[in-house]
Amino acid sequence: SSPPSVIERTLDASGLAGSFAVTVSSEEVGAGKPAPDVYLEVVRRLGAFPGRCAAVEDSTNGLRAARAAGMRVVAVPTRSYPPDPAALAAADAVIASLDELTDGVIDPPLG
Repeated sequence: SSPPSVIERTLDASGLAGSFAVTVSSEEVGAGKPAPDVYLEVVRRLGAFPGRCAAVEDSTNGLRAARAAGMRVVAVPTRSYPPDPAALAAADAVIASLDELTDGVIDPPLG
């Protein structure tokens, strides 16, 4: 939901810029979250399928956008601004912190 300049500066400052193949701001699509436009544009730019992608979100609108895009939804709620209980309940996985974000959370084994 941030402007492209904020996304770029944040990724550069954190040293994570090289970890992302694409970034998309809500300013680059027709509608912001909770519409799925941002996530669908990311999937399009990656040449992927929504059902094979996961979104990691902390906000109500982000959780709703990822769900509407047809992605796997991983919620990382914050205590200071927790998501709506219904949006949180619709997540595929809920983790307490990014330290818990593992391959198994993103792509759990079938069975």
